[in-house]
Amino acid sequence: MRALLLSLAVAAPAFLTSCTNNVPSAPVDTAAPAPTYPTGSAAVNNERLIAADREPGSWLATGLNYHEDRFSRLDQVNDANVKQLGLAWYADIDTERGQESTPIIVDGVMYLTTAWSMVKAYDIRSGAKLWEYDPNVAKAKAADACCDVVNRGVAAWNGKIYLGALDGRLIALDGKTGKEVWSVQTTDTNLPYTITGVPRIVKGKVIIGNGGAEYRVRGYVTAYDAETGKEAWRWWTVPGDPSKPYEQPELAEAAKGWKGDNYWKIGGGGTAWDGMAYDPELDTIYVGTGNGNPWNQAIRSPGGGDNLFLSSIVALDPNTGKYKWHYQTTPGETWDYTAVQPLIIADLNYPEGKRRVVMQAPKNGFFYVLDAKTGELLSAEKFAPLTWATHVDMKTGRPVEIPEARYEITGKAVIVSPGALGMHNWHPMAFSPETGLVYIPVQVSAAPYVGPKEFKLNLQGTNTGTDFSGGQALCQQPGARCGNLETYILAWDPIAGKEKWRIKNEVYGSSGILATSGNLIFSGNHKGEFNAYNATTGEKLWTAPTQARVVAAPSTFLVDGQQQVAILVGARGLPNDQKRTNAISANNSRILVFKPGGAASLPAEMPAATAAARVKIDPPLLTANNETVFAGEQAYAANCASCHGPTAVPGAGSIAPDLRYSGLLPIRNGWNPTVRDGDRATRGMPGFAATLSQETTDAILAYVIKRANDEKAAQEAAAKPN
Repeated sequence: MRALLLSLAVAAPAFLTSCTNNVPSAPVDTAAPAPTYPTGSAAVNNERLIAADREPGSWLATGLNYHEDRFSRLDQVNDANVKQLGLAWYADIDTERGQESTPIIVDGVMYLTTAWSMVKAYDIRSGAKLWEYDPNVAKAKAADACCDVVNRGVAAWNGKIYLGALDGRLIALDGKTGKEVWSVQTTDTNLPYTITGVPRIVKGKVIIGNGGAEYRVRGYVTAYDAETGKEAWRWWTVPGDPSKPYEQPELAEAAKGWKGDNYWKIGGGGTAWDGMAYDPELDTIYVGTGNGNPWNQAIRSPGGGDNLFLSSIVALDPNTGKYKWHYQTTPGETWDYTAVQPLIIADLNYPEGKRRVVMQAPKNGFFYVLDAKTGELLSAEKFAPLTWATHVDMKTGRPVEIPEARYEITGKAVIVSPGALGMHNWHPMAFSPETGLVYIPVQVSAAPYVGPKEFKLNLQGTNTGTDFSGGQALCQQPGARCGNLETYILAWDPIAGKEKWRIKNEVYGSSGILATSGNLIFSGNHKGEFNAYNATTGEKLWTAPTQARVVAAPSTFLVDGQQQVAILVGARGLPNDQKRTNAISANNSRILVFKPGGAASLPAEMPAATAAARVKIDPPLLTANNETVFAGEQAYAANCASCHGPTAVPGAGSIAPDLRYSGLLPIRNGWNPTVRDGDRATRGMPGFAATLSQETTDAILAYVIKRANDEKAAQEAAAKPN
């Protein structure tokens, strides 16, 4: 099919930048010796990243190289000897929550980020901490982070390390000392923007997006000068106020596919919070964009429309930010189907010849292969059992939707797969040019969607435009499949568009993946393991305990000529039957490094004085009337569910404690200062006094007490003898 440019591209070609190769890269001599640099110099530049294959002993960027394939050419550890791996060293991490960073290894130093946007640097030989940096993000900022106070890593360039902080700052640090070189605020601090993604650096420009699409913001990507922090260009993902000049010519065309005024008054969404990749041969950076704000298109854009550039892969000129082409994965998205998931650039050997492609497995469940130069759709096949569309029409490039899935049009509740977490989220996938397979962490889910009876703009919480509890009755029907169903590692043939094999996880949860020339893939899991598998067959070859759930992706590198593998562990809660062993992190967050013959071991337990006590459920009696409980249920869904779990039951995606067990339930004058006034803001619980009245927080308390009593009754019933 033809490249998907804007609908009026022929009539207005001036704003469409050519895809011509302007900056050809030199061929890589993989036999030449890798350059060496002084320890801690962080001497990364464009040439070094282009030639990353010359130094496979380093891990220069979050995805290893510009193409972000996460494929290491190291083969010293391979499918024949991987069982020799043992723990070399570990270091405890002093934050909890999710640890999502891929460690980068540059000039003898490992750099990683932790929850709360902290940066740590370690000597790769000894494991000694060289320095650490805390940007001191205000803990109340957690209220603006839909999915935890996480951070996915740093970038290195010309002696500096670059961090995108949760509060929207882009910060440059000295690579040797960790001291701040410069800091720039990339977002409007009056709006609930966040940054959890990794900066990408191309030709001296630091490129960063942001998050917060559910929180009434408008997405954009910005490039800054790596030496000074001065803004170079900005590209907006969705149109703004139509009464003002559009920032880019293509936004005028995009605006024709938006309806009404809500989208620009609320923000529109489209935040670019994760996936990017750069092709130096085409001198193009590819950016994935996010969901609409609100999700519900009938509220966001009454009357429909494609709503460009939501849920799209967009090709930009990294020098100027000018638009080249786009492909929209989910036109008029209404289910939170982002396309910000990891992007991989690769050369695929089709029967008719080699093609440079961009690949993505976004939330919506289709695996896309696009021509990297033109944006032509080459294939789009289901990689998981989705129910919102039957297929993608290869002539138009559009999904053929199942009409019943459009709850905002039918007005009826419906179970749709995937749910909002998607069939693949941010967890990194990997591509091996040797096996020809893409390895995807798949998470199968389904959720009920239904519009609210009335939409009211929430100035602090999320604005999804959906009623989380309104469709729950459907999930109770016989045969209904709702919730988080299963996860597995999928080996996908991108040329054939077919599954080769899969590795099912015993415990639900996704984790990032690394592939190597040793015919191996590495990945952690939520059972508390770090595993190596045969990259050709999927056979499990090696495992090591982590004492923690794992969501991040590993990296591999050389230390004095010996291959080692590192993984940052720690996620929501502990694995089943796992004790806490880290005195400074309740979820056992650590960086673990493995090497052949490693003989270190993790601690067996933590001193009793710091061990966490088990809490027995003991709620007060429910005294509120049904109307109050119902009002609390609605307010909880809008303001609390994203962290504490829907229907007050934390699940695999929950990032905060189970409120049914809270010791504050019997203490109204303790509950309200915490929920409204922010008494526990330093522990990650922001105050909601600006948006929630005391009457509302009282109603939420009543609802949680009701749910706690439900749980107590269920436990007592289960304990009774038959």
